[in-house]
Amino acid sequence: MTESKPNILIVMVDQLAPRFLPIHGHPLVRTPHLERLAARGVVFEQAYCNSPLCSPSRTAFMTGALPSRTGGYDNAAEFRSDIPTFAHYLRRIGYRTVLSGKMHFCGPDQLHGFEERLTTDIYPADYGWTPDWERPTERPSWYHNMSSVTDAGLCVRTNQMDFDEEVAFAAERAIYDHARGRDRRPFLMVASLTHPHDPFAITRPYWDLYPHEAIDLPRVGAADVALDPHTARLRHVCAMDAEPVSDEQVRNARHAYYGAVSFCDAQLGRLTDALEAAGLGDTVVVFLGDHGEMLGERGLWYKMSFFEGACRVPLVVSAPGRFAPGRVRASVSLVDVLPTLVEIAGGDPDALASAIDGRSLVPHLSGRGGHDEVLGEYLAEGALAPIVMLRRGRWKFVHSPADPDQLYDLGADPEELCNLAGSGEHAGTVAAFRAEAARRWDIAALDRSVRDSQRRRRLVDAALASGVTKPWDYQPFRDATKQYMRNTMDLDDLEAMARFPRVSARGGEPEP
Repeated sequence: MTESKPNILIVMVDQLAPRFLPIHGHPLVRTPHLERLAARGVVFEQAYCNSPLCSPSRTAFMTGALPSRTGGYDNAAEFRSDIPTFAHYLRRIGYRTVLSGKMHFCGPDQLHGFEERLTTDIYPADYGWTPDWERPTERPSWYHNMSSVTDAGLCVRTNQMDFDEEVAFAAERAIYDHARGRDRRPFLMVASLTHPHDPFAITRPYWDLYPHEAIDLPRVGAADVALDPHTARLRHVCAMDAEPVSDEQVRNARHAYYGAVSFCDAQLGRLTDALEAAGLGDTVVVFLGDHGEMLGERGLWYKMSFFEGACRVPLVVSAPGRFAPGRVRASVSLVDVLPTLVEIAGGDPDALASAIDGRSLVPHLSGRGGHDEVLGEYLAEGALAPIVMLRRGRWKFVHSPADPDQLYDLGADPEELCNLAGSGEHAGTVAAFRAEAARRWDIAALDRSVRDSQRRRRLVDAALASGVTKPWDYQPFRDATKQYMRNTMDLDDLEAMARFPRVSARGGEPEP
Protein backbone atom coordinates (compact mmCIF):
# COMPACT_ATOMS: atom_id res chain seq x y z
CA MET A 1 0.00 0.00 0.00
CA THR A 2 1.17 3.55 -0.73
CA GLU A 3 -0.02 6.81 0.77
CA SER A 4 -1.83 7.61 -2.47
CA LYS A 5 -3.49 4.20 -2.61
CA PRO A 6 -4.93 3.27 0.78
CA ASN A 7 -6.76 0.04 1.46
CA ILE A 8 -10.52 0.64 1.32
CA LEU A 9 -13.28 -1.35 3.06
CA ILE A 10 -16.93 -0.59 2.25
CA VAL A 11 -19.51 -2.09 4.58
CA MET A 12 -22.96 -1.89 3.01
CA VAL A 13 -26.25 -2.66 4.74
CA ASP A 14 -29.69 -3.10 3.26
CA GLN A 15 -32.78 -1.03 4.06
CA LEU A 16 -31.37 0.93 7.02
CA ALA A 17 -33.01 4.30 7.62
CA PRO A 18 -30.68 6.82 9.33
CA ARG A 19 -33.36 8.00 11.74
CA PHE A 20 -33.00 4.69 13.58
CA LEU A 21 -29.31 5.20 14.33
CA PRO A 22 -27.88 6.84 17.45
CA ILE A 23 -25.43 8.81 15.29
CA HIS A 24 -28.55 10.52 13.90
CA GLY A 25 -30.24 10.95 17.26
CA HIS A 26 -32.15 7.75 17.99
CA PRO A 27 -32.14 7.30 21.78
CA LEU A 28 -32.65 3.54 21.97
CA VAL A 29 -30.87 1.66 19.17
CA ARG A 30 -27.44 0.25 20.08
CA THR A 31 -24.63 0.49 17.54
CA PRO A 32 -21.35 0.93 19.47
CA HIS A 33 -19.08 0.00 16.57
CA LEU A 34 -20.74 2.45 14.18
CA GLU A 35 -20.58 5.16 16.82
CA ARG A 36 -16.85 4.51 17.23
CA LEU A 37 -16.38 4.69 13.47
CA ALA A 38 -18.38 7.92 13.27
CA ALA A 39 -16.42 9.51 16.10
CA ARG A 40 -13.25 9.30 14.03
CA GLY A 41 -14.91 9.82 10.65
CA VAL A 42 -17.11 12.15 8.63
CA VAL A 43 -20.87 11.66 9.02
CA PHE A 44 -23.10 12.79 6.16
CA GLU A 45 -26.37 13.91 7.72
CA GLN A 46 -28.32 14.20 4.46
CA ALA A 47 -27.18 11.31 2.27
CA TYR A 48 -29.66 9.76 -0.16
CA CYS A 49 -29.99 6.83 -2.50
CA ASN A 50 -30.80 7.71 -6.10
CA SER A 51 -33.51 5.10 -6.53
CA PRO A 52 -35.28 3.68 -3.45
CA LEU A 53 -35.08 0.00 -4.41
CA CYS A 54 -32.27 -2.54 -4.00
CA SER A 55 -30.91 -3.27 -7.46
CA PRO A 56 -31.30 0.16 -9.11
CA SER A 57 -29.80 1.83 -6.04
CA ARG A 58 -26.80 -0.49 -6.06
CA THR A 59 -26.28 -0.03 -9.79
CA ALA A 60 -26.25 3.75 -9.24
CA PHE A 61 -23.84 3.30 -6.31
CA MET A 62 -21.41 1.23 -8.38
CA THR A 63 -21.57 3.26 -11.61
CA GLY A 64 -22.03 6.81 -10.33
CA ALA A 65 -24.90 7.11 -12.80
CA LEU A 66 -28.69 7.36 -12.57
CA PRO A 67 -30.94 4.49 -13.73
CA SER A 68 -32.05 6.52 -16.77
CA ARG A 69 -28.41 6.51 -17.92
CA THR A 70 -27.63 2.83 -17.24
CA GLY A 71 -30.99 1.12 -17.84
CA GLY A 72 -30.96 -0.22 -14.27
CA TYR A 73 -34.62 0.59 -13.78
CA ASP A 74 -35.83 -2.01 -11.29
CA ASN A 75 -34.97 -5.20 -9.41
CA ALA A 76 -34.84 -7.28 -12.61
CA ALA A 77 -33.14 -4.86 -14.98
CA GLU A 78 -29.87 -6.07 -16.44
CA PHE A 79 -26.70 -4.37 -15.22
CA ARG A 80 -24.80 -4.07 -18.50
CA SER A 81 -21.22 -5.31 -18.59
CA ASP A 82 -19.92 -2.37 -20.62
CA ILE A 83 -20.66 0.20 -17.90
CA PRO A 84 -17.56 0.92 -15.79
CA THR A 85 -17.91 0.61 -12.02
CA PHE A 86 -15.68 1.83 -9.23
CA ALA A 87 -14.32 -1.73 -9.09
CA HIS A 88 -13.18 -1.42 -12.71
CA TYR A 89 -11.56 1.97 -12.13
CA LEU A 90 -9.70 0.97 -8.98
CA ARG A 91 -8.68 -2.39 -10.38
CA ARG A 92 -7.16 -0.68 -13.41
CA ILE A 93 -5.02 1.61 -11.23
CA GLY A 94 -3.63 -1.27 -9.21
CA TYR A 95 -6.21 -2.39 -6.66
CA ARG A 96 -7.21 -5.91 -5.73
CA THR A 97 -11.03 -5.77 -5.81
CA VAL A 98 -13.06 -8.14 -3.64
CA LEU A 99 -16.81 -8.54 -3.06
CA SER A 100 -18.44 -10.47 -0.25
CA GLY A 101 -22.22 -10.51 -0.05
CA LYS A 102 -25.25 -9.00 -1.71
CA MET A 103 -25.14 -6.66 -4.70
CA HIS A 104 -28.23 -7.87 -6.58
CA PHE A 105 -26.57 -7.85 -9.99
CA CYS A 106 -29.12 -8.84 -12.65
CA GLY A 107 -27.82 -10.54 -15.78
CA PRO A 108 -25.02 -12.93 -16.71
CA ASP A 109 -22.17 -10.67 -15.48
CA GLN A 110 -21.94 -11.29 -11.75
CA LEU A 111 -18.59 -9.55 -11.15
CA HIS A 112 -18.71 -6.05 -12.68
CA GLY A 113 -15.07 -5.34 -12.08
CA PHE A 114 -14.52 -7.38 -8.92
CA GLU A 115 -11.54 -9.68 -9.26
CA GLU A 116 -12.85 -11.97 -6.54
CA ARG A 117 -16.39 -12.67 -5.34
CA LEU A 118 -16.43 -14.66 -2.13
CA THR A 119 -20.13 -15.56 -1.81
CA THR A 120 -23.16 -16.00 -3.97
CA ASP A 121 -25.99 -13.45 -3.83
CA ILE A 122 -29.12 -13.80 -1.75
CA TYR A 123 -31.43 -12.64 -4.57
CA PRO A 124 -31.96 -14.05 -8.09
CA ALA A 125 -29.98 -12.71 -11.04
CA ASP A 126 -32.66 -13.28 -13.70
CA TYR A 127 -35.55 -11.21 -15.09
CA GLY A 128 -38.27 -12.89 -13.02
CA TRP A 129 -39.04 -9.81 -10.93
CA THR A 130 -39.76 -7.52 -13.89
CA PRO A 131 -42.66 -5.14 -13.15
CA ASP A 132 -45.40 -4.44 -15.67
CA TRP A 133 -46.60 -0.87 -16.00
CA GLU A 134 -49.25 -2.04 -18.45
CA ARG A 135 -51.04 -3.95 -15.63
CA PRO A 136 -50.72 -1.68 -12.60
CA THR A 137 -53.55 -3.29 -10.61
CA GLU A 138 -52.10 -6.81 -10.72
CA ARG A 139 -50.02 -8.00 -7.75
CA PRO A 140 -47.39 -10.58 -8.75
CA SER A 141 -46.54 -13.10 -6.03
CA TRP A 142 -43.00 -11.76 -5.68
CA TYR A 143 -44.08 -8.28 -4.54
CA HIS A 144 -43.73 -7.38 -0.88
CA ASN A 145 -46.64 -8.27 1.38
CA MET A 146 -47.33 -7.63 5.03
CA SER A 147 -46.26 -11.02 6.36
CA SER A 148 -42.93 -9.43 7.26
CA VAL A 149 -44.84 -7.28 9.75
CA THR A 150 -47.63 -9.58 10.88
CA ASP A 151 -45.16 -12.45 11.51
CA ALA A 152 -42.41 -10.28 12.99
CA GLY A 153 -40.56 -11.26 16.13
CA LEU A 154 -38.06 -13.70 17.56
CA CYS A 155 -36.45 -16.51 15.60
CA VAL A 156 -33.77 -19.14 16.05
CA ARG A 157 -32.50 -18.93 12.47
CA THR A 158 -33.36 -17.28 9.16
CA ASN A 159 -32.20 -17.38 5.57
CA GLN A 160 -30.84 -13.85 6.01
CA MET A 161 -28.87 -14.80 9.13
CA ASP A 162 -27.27 -17.69 7.24
CA PHE A 163 -26.30 -15.34 4.43
CA ASP A 164 -24.90 -12.48 6.49
CA GLU A 165 -22.83 -14.68 8.76
CA GLU A 166 -21.26 -16.23 5.65
CA VAL A 167 -20.63 -12.73 4.26
CA ALA A 168 -18.95 -11.50 7.44
CA PHE A 169 -16.86 -14.66 7.84
CA ALA A 170 -15.67 -14.56 4.22
CA ALA A 171 -14.78 -10.87 4.42
CA GLU A 172 -13.00 -11.29 7.76
CA ARG A 173 -10.94 -14.19 6.44
CA ALA A 174 -10.11 -12.20 3.29
CA ILE A 175 -8.74 -9.40 5.46
CA TYR A 176 -6.44 -11.84 7.26
CA ASP A 177 -5.52 -13.52 3.96
CA HIS A 178 -4.46 -10.15 2.62
CA ALA A 179 -2.35 -9.41 5.68
CA ARG A 180 -0.49 -12.73 5.53
CA GLY A 181 -0.39 -13.06 1.75
CA ARG A 182 2.17 -12.00 -0.82
CA ASP A 183 -0.09 -9.73 -2.90
CA ARG A 184 1.12 -6.23 -2.06
CA ARG A 185 -1.56 -4.41 -4.04
CA PRO A 186 -3.92 -2.29 -1.95
CA PHE A 187 -7.39 -3.76 -1.67
CA LEU A 188 -10.88 -2.47 -2.26
CA MET A 189 -13.28 -4.77 -0.43
CA VAL A 190 -17.07 -4.50 -0.34
CA ALA A 191 -18.81 -6.48 2.41
CA SER A 192 -22.55 -6.20 1.78
CA LEU A 193 -25.11 -7.47 4.31
CA THR A 194 -28.79 -8.14 3.68
CA HIS A 195 -29.93 -7.08 7.18
CA PRO A 196 -31.88 -5.17 8.44
CA HIS A 197 -34.04 -5.78 5.34
CA ASP A 198 -37.37 -7.44 6.06
CA PRO A 199 -38.66 -9.98 7.04
CA PHE A 200 -38.40 -8.58 10.54
CA ALA A 201 -37.07 -11.51 12.55
CA ILE A 202 -34.01 -11.65 14.80
CA THR A 203 -32.38 -14.02 17.25
CA ARG A 204 -32.63 -13.84 21.03
CA PRO A 205 -29.24 -12.13 21.76
CA TYR A 206 -30.16 -9.12 19.62
CA TRP A 207 -33.85 -9.07 20.58
CA ASP A 208 -32.88 -8.99 24.25
CA LEU A 209 -30.85 -5.82 23.78
CA TYR A 210 -34.14 -3.90 23.87
CA PRO A 211 -36.96 -3.86 26.45
CA HIS A 212 -40.08 -4.54 24.43
CA GLU A 213 -42.10 -1.84 26.17
CA ALA A 214 -39.44 0.75 25.25
CA ILE A 215 -39.86 0.23 21.50
CA ASP A 216 -41.25 3.44 20.02
CA LEU A 217 -44.20 3.44 17.63
CA PRO A 218 -44.27 5.54 14.44
CA ARG A 219 -44.32 9.30 14.91
CA VAL A 220 -46.66 9.88 11.95
CA GLY A 221 -49.62 7.60 11.36
CA ALA A 222 -51.48 6.94 8.12
CA ALA A 223 -54.35 9.15 9.28
CA ASP A 224 -52.01 12.07 9.97
CA VAL A 225 -51.21 12.76 6.31
CA ALA A 226 -53.07 13.00 3.03
CA LEU A 227 -52.94 9.90 0.83
CA ASP A 228 -51.08 10.84 -2.36
CA PRO A 229 -51.61 8.63 -5.45
CA HIS A 230 -48.20 6.92 -5.34
CA THR A 231 -48.66 6.03 -1.67
CA ALA A 232 -52.09 4.60 -2.50
CA ARG A 233 -50.50 2.43 -5.21
CA LEU A 234 -47.75 1.25 -2.85
CA ARG A 235 -50.35 0.28 -0.29
CA HIS A 236 -51.95 -1.89 -2.98
CA VAL A 237 -48.68 -3.26 -4.38
CA CYS A 238 -47.50 -4.33 -0.92
CA ALA A 239 -50.97 -5.44 0.27
CA MET A 240 -50.79 -3.00 3.18
CA ASP A 241 -54.57 -2.68 3.27
CA ALA A 242 -55.26 -6.42 2.96
CA GLU A 243 -55.47 -6.91 6.73
CA PRO A 244 -55.26 -4.65 9.77
CA VAL A 245 -51.92 -4.38 11.58
CA SER A 246 -52.06 -3.99 15.35
CA ASP A 247 -49.84 -1.77 17.46
CA GLU A 248 -48.30 -4.89 18.94
CA GLN A 249 -47.38 -6.22 15.49
CA VAL A 250 -45.86 -2.84 14.64
CA ARG A 251 -43.89 -2.91 17.89
CA ASN A 252 -42.71 -6.47 17.17
CA ALA A 253 -41.52 -5.44 13.71
CA ARG A 254 -39.66 -2.41 15.01
CA HIS A 255 -38.18 -4.43 17.88
CA ALA A 256 -36.83 -7.04 15.46
CA TYR A 257 -35.59 -4.30 13.12
CA TYR A 258 -33.64 -2.63 15.94
CA GLY A 259 -32.14 -6.00 16.81
CA ALA A 260 -31.15 -6.49 13.16
CA VAL A 261 -29.49 -3.07 13.15
CA SER A 262 -27.43 -4.16 16.17
CA PHE A 263 -26.59 -7.40 14.35
CA CYS A 264 -25.25 -5.35 11.42
CA ASP A 265 -23.25 -3.26 13.86
CA ALA A 266 -21.69 -6.42 15.29
CA GLN A 267 -20.58 -7.47 11.80
CA LEU A 268 -19.09 -4.01 11.22
CA GLY A 269 -17.19 -4.41 14.48
CA ARG A 270 -16.00 -7.85 13.46
CA LEU A 271 -14.46 -6.43 10.29
CA THR A 272 -12.95 -3.28 11.80
CA ASP A 273 -11.47 -5.39 14.63
CA ALA A 274 -9.93 -7.67 11.99
CA LEU A 275 -8.35 -4.65 10.29
CA GLU A 276 -6.78 -3.56 13.56
CA ALA A 277 -5.58 -7.07 14.44
CA ALA A 278 -4.06 -7.48 10.96
CA GLY A 279 -2.13 -4.23 11.19
CA LEU A 280 -4.41 -2.53 8.65
CA GLY A 281 -5.84 0.13 10.94
CA ASP A 282 -5.13 2.88 8.40
CA THR A 283 -7.70 1.39 6.00
CA VAL A 284 -10.32 3.84 4.73
CA VAL A 285 -13.65 2.49 6.00
CA VAL A 286 -16.95 3.52 4.39
CA PHE A 287 -20.27 2.54 5.99
CA LEU A 288 -23.43 3.08 3.96
CA GLY A 289 -26.87 1.72 3.05
CA ASP A 290 -28.65 1.13 -0.24
CA HIS A 291 -31.96 2.77 0.74
CA GLY A 292 -34.13 3.33 3.79
CA GLU A 293 -37.13 1.70 5.47
CA MET A 294 -40.41 3.42 6.37
CA LEU A 295 -41.00 1.02 9.30
CA GLY A 296 -44.62 2.04 9.75
CA GLU A 297 -44.16 5.80 9.40
CA ARG A 298 -47.11 7.32 7.48
CA GLY A 299 -48.62 3.82 7.62
CA LEU A 300 -46.00 2.70 5.08
CA TRP A 301 -43.44 -0.10 5.15
CA TYR A 302 -40.37 -0.91 3.10
CA LYS A 303 -39.18 1.69 0.52
CA MET A 304 -40.14 2.55 -3.10
CA SER A 305 -40.93 6.25 -2.51
CA PHE A 306 -39.07 9.52 -2.05
CA PHE A 307 -40.22 10.13 1.50
CA GLU A 308 -37.24 10.64 3.80
CA GLY A 309 -37.62 7.27 5.53
CA ALA A 310 -37.38 5.41 2.22
CA CYS A 311 -34.68 7.34 0.37
CA ARG A 312 -32.25 8.66 3.00
CA VAL A 313 -29.27 6.43 3.76
CA PRO A 314 -26.47 6.31 6.32
CA LEU A 315 -23.05 7.37 5.03
CA VAL A 316 -19.91 7.53 7.17
CA VAL A 317 -16.34 7.80 5.85
CA SER A 318 -13.53 7.11 8.31
CA ALA A 319 -9.95 7.82 7.21
CA PRO A 320 -7.91 8.95 10.24
CA GLY A 321 -4.86 10.91 9.14
CA ARG A 322 -6.55 11.86 5.87
CA PHE A 323 -9.83 13.49 6.87
CA ALA A 324 -10.61 15.14 10.19
CA PRO A 325 -13.76 13.95 11.98
CA GLY A 326 -16.84 16.04 11.35
CA ARG A 327 -20.40 16.21 10.06
CA VAL A 328 -21.69 17.37 6.68
CA ARG A 329 -25.17 18.85 6.36
CA ALA A 330 -25.24 19.21 2.56
CA SER A 331 -27.35 16.78 0.54
CA VAL A 332 -25.26 14.13 -1.26
CA SER A 333 -26.04 10.72 -2.73
CA LEU A 334 -24.75 7.29 -3.64
CA VAL A 335 -23.75 8.30 -7.18
CA ASP A 336 -21.09 10.45 -5.50
CA VAL A 337 -19.29 7.38 -4.16
CA LEU A 338 -17.58 6.37 -7.43
CA PRO A 339 -15.73 9.65 -8.06
CA THR A 340 -14.92 9.83 -4.34
CA LEU A 341 -13.27 6.40 -4.35
CA VAL A 342 -11.36 7.19 -7.54
CA GLU A 343 -9.99 10.38 -5.99
CA ILE A 344 -9.10 8.75 -2.67
CA ALA A 345 -7.31 6.00 -4.61
CA GLY A 346 -5.16 8.54 -6.43
CA GLY A 347 -7.09 8.61 -9.71
CA ASP A 348 -8.61 11.56 -11.52
CA PRO A 349 -12.40 11.78 -11.00
CA ASP A 350 -12.61 14.28 -13.88
CA ALA A 351 -11.10 11.87 -16.40
CA LEU A 352 -13.49 8.92 -16.28
CA ALA A 353 -14.24 6.72 -19.29
CA SER A 354 -18.01 7.00 -18.90
CA ALA A 355 -20.39 9.87 -18.14
CA ILE A 356 -21.61 9.91 -14.55
CA ASP A 357 -24.05 11.92 -12.46
CA GLY A 358 -22.06 11.95 -9.23
CA ARG A 359 -19.47 14.37 -7.86
CA SER A 360 -16.57 13.60 -5.55
CA LEU A 361 -17.17 14.00 -1.83
CA VAL A 362 -13.49 14.72 -1.14
CA PRO A 363 -14.12 18.49 -0.82
CA HIS A 364 -16.70 17.71 1.88
CA LEU A 365 -14.37 15.20 3.53
CA SER A 366 -11.55 17.75 3.52
CA GLY A 367 -13.69 20.46 5.09
CA ARG A 368 -13.67 22.59 1.92
CA GLY A 369 -17.41 22.52 1.27
CA GLY A 370 -18.89 20.92 -1.80
CA HIS A 371 -22.10 20.34 -3.69
CA ASP A 372 -25.57 20.26 -2.10
CA GLU A 373 -27.79 18.42 -4.57
CA VAL A 374 -29.39 15.03 -5.12
CA LEU A 375 -31.14 13.66 -8.19
CA GLY A 376 -33.46 10.70 -7.83
CA GLU A 377 -35.49 8.44 -10.10
CA TYR A 378 -38.01 5.72 -9.33
CA LEU A 379 -38.96 3.49 -12.28
CA ALA A 380 -40.21 0.26 -10.72
CA GLU A 381 -43.30 -1.36 -9.20
CA GLY A 382 -46.01 0.96 -7.93
CA ALA A 383 -45.22 3.64 -10.53
CA LEU A 384 -47.36 4.42 -13.57
CA ALA A 385 -44.72 6.65 -15.17
CA PRO A 386 -41.24 7.86 -14.21
CA ILE A 387 -41.02 9.57 -10.83
CA VAL A 388 -38.13 12.01 -10.43
CA MET A 389 -36.83 13.88 -7.40
CA LEU A 390 -34.71 16.99 -6.86
CA ARG A 391 -33.24 17.69 -3.42
CA ARG A 392 -31.38 20.93 -2.82
CA GLY A 393 -31.02 23.21 0.18
CA ARG A 394 -34.22 23.10 2.22
CA TRP A 395 -36.34 21.77 -0.64
CA LYS A 396 -37.39 18.41 -1.97
CA PHE A 397 -39.41 18.31 -5.19
CA VAL A 398 -41.04 15.13 -6.56
CA HIS A 399 -42.57 15.02 -10.04
CA SER A 400 -44.30 12.46 -12.22
CA PRO A 401 -46.65 12.96 -15.18
CA ALA A 402 -49.02 10.48 -13.53
CA ASP A 403 -49.28 12.24 -10.16
CA PRO A 404 -49.62 15.69 -8.60
CA ASP A 405 -46.32 17.38 -7.76
CA GLN A 406 -44.92 17.28 -4.24
CA LEU A 407 -42.83 20.03 -2.65
CA TYR A 408 -41.55 19.85 0.91
CA ASP A 409 -39.64 22.38 2.96
CA LEU A 410 -37.51 19.95 4.95
CA GLY A 411 -36.02 22.73 7.03
CA ALA A 412 -39.40 23.63 8.50
CA ASP A 413 -41.20 20.32 7.94
CA PRO A 414 -38.80 17.35 8.36
CA GLU A 415 -41.70 14.87 8.63
CA GLU A 416 -43.07 16.00 5.23
CA LEU A 417 -46.51 16.63 6.63
CA CYS A 418 -47.39 19.54 4.33
CA ASN A 419 -47.15 19.30 0.54
CA LEU A 420 -46.57 22.89 -0.60
CA ALA A 421 -46.90 22.19 -4.33
CA GLY A 422 -50.47 23.48 -4.43
CA SER A 423 -49.74 26.63 -2.46
CA GLY A 424 -49.88 29.91 -4.35
CA GLU A 425 -47.13 31.23 -2.11
CA HIS A 426 -44.74 28.62 -3.52
CA ALA A 427 -45.91 28.65 -7.15
CA GLY A 428 -42.64 30.20 -8.29
CA THR A 429 -40.56 27.52 -6.56
CA VAL A 430 -42.68 24.78 -8.10
CA ALA A 431 -42.43 26.34 -11.56
CA ALA A 432 -38.63 26.57 -11.25
CA PHE A 433 -38.34 22.95 -10.20
CA ARG A 434 -40.68 21.78 -12.97
CA ALA A 435 -38.60 23.67 -15.53
CA GLU A 436 -35.41 22.13 -14.15
CA ALA A 437 -36.91 18.65 -14.25
CA ALA A 438 -37.88 19.20 -17.89
CA ARG A 439 -34.31 20.25 -18.70
CA ARG A 440 -32.74 17.32 -16.89
CA TRP A 441 -35.07 14.53 -18.05
CA ASP A 442 -36.92 13.67 -21.24
CA ILE A 443 -39.60 11.95 -19.21
CA ALA A 444 -41.69 10.83 -22.18
CA ALA A 445 -38.67 9.15 -23.76
CA LEU A 446 -37.70 7.59 -20.43
CA ASP A 447 -41.24 6.25 -20.02
CA ARG A 448 -41.03 4.57 -23.45
CA SER A 449 -37.62 3.12 -22.62
CA VAL A 450 -38.81 1.64 -19.34
CA ARG A 451 -41.89 0.06 -20.91
CA ASP A 452 -39.89 -1.33 -23.84
CA SER A 453 -37.37 -2.83 -21.41
CA GLN A 454 -40.14 -4.42 -19.35
CA ARG A 455 -41.72 -6.02 -22.42
CA ARG A 456 -38.42 -7.43 -23.67
CA ARG A 457 -37.44 -8.83 -20.31
CA ARG A 458 -40.79 -10.49 -19.68
CA LEU A 459 -40.55 -12.26 -23.03
CA VAL A 460 -36.93 -13.33 -22.45
CA ASP A 461 -37.72 -14.51 -18.93
CA ALA A 462 -40.63 -16.64 -20.14
CA ALA A 463 -38.50 -18.14 -22.88
CA LEU A 464 -35.54 -18.92 -20.61
CA ALA A 465 -37.84 -20.59 -18.10
CA SER A 466 -38.82 -23.15 -20.77
CA GLY A 467 -36.78 -26.26 -21.36
CA VAL A 468 -33.28 -26.57 -19.91
CA THR A 469 -32.43 -23.54 -17.78
CA LYS A 470 -28.99 -21.97 -17.34
CA PRO A 471 -29.18 -19.76 -14.25
CA TRP A 472 -27.04 -16.63 -13.97
CA ASP A 473 -26.77 -16.84 -10.17
CA TYR A 474 -23.16 -16.55 -9.05
CA GLN A 475 -21.46 -19.80 -8.09
CA PRO A 476 -18.39 -19.17 -5.90
CA PHE A 477 -15.49 -21.40 -6.84
CA ARG A 478 -13.15 -22.70 -4.19
CA ASP A 479 -10.27 -24.99 -5.08
CA ALA A 480 -10.17 -27.24 -2.02
CA THR A 481 -7.01 -28.91 -3.31
CA LYS A 482 -5.13 -25.73 -2.41
CA GLN A 483 -6.72 -25.13 0.99
CA TYR A 484 -5.36 -26.03 4.42
CA MET A 485 -2.77 -28.86 4.27
CA ARG A 486 -2.18 -30.96 1.12
CA ASN A 487 0.68 -33.25 0.07
CA THR A 488 1.58 -30.83 -2.71
CA MET A 489 2.59 -28.32 -0.01
CA ASP A 490 5.53 -28.14 2.35
CA LEU A 491 4.14 -28.25 5.90
CA ASP A 492 6.68 -25.85 7.40
CA ASP A 493 6.27 -23.36 4.57
CA LEU A 494 2.49 -23.53 4.81
CA GLU A 495 2.39 -23.05 8.57
CA ALA A 496 4.86 -20.17 8.41
CA MET A 497 2.89 -18.47 5.65
CA ALA A 498 -0.55 -19.00 7.20
CA ARG A 499 0.33 -17.92 10.73
CA PHE A 500 -0.14 -14.23 11.45
CA PRO A 501 1.98 -12.48 12.58
CA ARG A 502 4.70 -14.46 10.87
CA VAL A 503 7.13 -16.39 13.06
CA SER A 504 10.80 -15.66 12.57
CA ALA A 505 12.91 -18.51 11.21
CA ARG A 506 15.31 -18.54 14.19
CA GLY A 507 13.72 -17.79 17.50
CA GLY A 508 10.10 -18.78 17.04
CA GLU A 509 8.95 -15.28 18.07
CA PRO A 510 6.51 -13.31 15.94
CA GLU A 511 8.16 -10.92 13.51
CA PRO A 512 7.65 -7.25 14.33
